[in-house]
Amino acid sequence: MSATTTPTVLLVHGAFADAASWSGVIAELQNHGVPVVAPPNPLRGLAFDAAYIASAAAQIDGPVVLVGHSYGGALITVAGTTENVVALVYVAAYVLEEGESLGELQGRFPDSPLVSNLKQATYPVEGADPAVEVTITPEAFPAVFAADVPAAVTKVLAVAQRPLAAAAFTETASAAAWKTKPSWALVATADQAINPDVERFGAKRAGATIVELEGASHAVAVSRPKEVAELIRDAVRATS
Repeated sequence: MSATTTPTVLLVHGAFADAASWSGVIAELQNHGVPVVAPPNPLRGLAFDAAYIASAAAQIDGPVVLVGHSYGGALITVAGTTENVVALVYVAAYVLEEGESLGELQGRFPDSPLVSNLKQATYPVEGADPAVEVTITPEAFPAVFAADVPAAVTKVLAVAQRPLAAAAFTETASAAAWKTKPSWALVATADQAINPDVERFGAKRAGATIVELEGASHAVAVSRPKEVAELIRDAVRATS
């Protein structure tokens, strides 16, 4: 353990984005003296990605606050069982129950526009048939993912998407860390990628401290970094 008692914030991006999507949030946290890391999320499947994030957290000296955006929420739910993780923060995210998949949680609610705007491709898998991955069609990306982000920015984000392995939708969570760790959640009320009711339902079920951002898109970390960072700082203060 290091001398500092301020937890390190580990930011986990979701599908169709990369760690740069946290840039504004990282700057806000750094300005307030909060240590922060934002590793790449492999986006190759729930168990694989959660193991990667758990390993990254375990190698940090001292306590860790895990923050997950979108699909990243499913990952911190599993990876959050790591011993030095002291809190979970969900940002426009899926909050799974143990044994539940993204598809099952989404299936309880009407589909978001994301579902009908996914484009399939394949990627090679060693010793097996090619696997399927998905991205958002570039023309739908601004409205679905980042409606409150300037058009010039969304045009760049649309072509820099990181694809998500389709298998991630059916894999089930092996654990639910929110049962033993305190959690916070931000609901983006104008989210067109995840139905906001999916975000609300999961957050309430987890007993999270919930903040709703009116008019915020799925890319809330890009469009409203101050508010996102403030919620993360709440979790840091509560666990310092």
